Amino acid sequence: QVQLVESGGGLVQPGGSLRLSCAASGNIFSINSMGWYRQAPGKQRELVATKTSTGFTNYADSLKGRFTISRDNAKNTVYLQMNSLEPEDTAVYYCNFRSLVVPNQGYWGQGTQVTVSS
Repeated sequence: QVQLVESGGGLVQPGGSLRLSCAASGNIFSINSMGWYRQAPGKQRELVATKTSTGFTNYADSLKGRFTISRDNAKNTVYLQMNSLEPEDTAVYYCNFRSLVVPNQGYWGQGTQVTVSS
């Protein structure tokens, strides 16, 4: 079992920045992928970015250049630096963990609200 705890969400003005953190604990396999998805009201959950323990990254094309994912493997923590935020970025952001060794082993955090508004 893996537990994920997100932090860093909140209210920010357009053009501002925010940094999200997600700490994983429990039965963590060293070979894994961690990342972020988001879901806005009335919309489907979508990929933001993921990063494997070996350094491979995957970004949503529309977010490249504004969002940056990073991770600290020693701390089992993944970060999402969000810059030039727009109202359209308003959503609940969910941390995700999945094993790249054990099939169908994936976990979600509770989510953290990000609201971009003036």
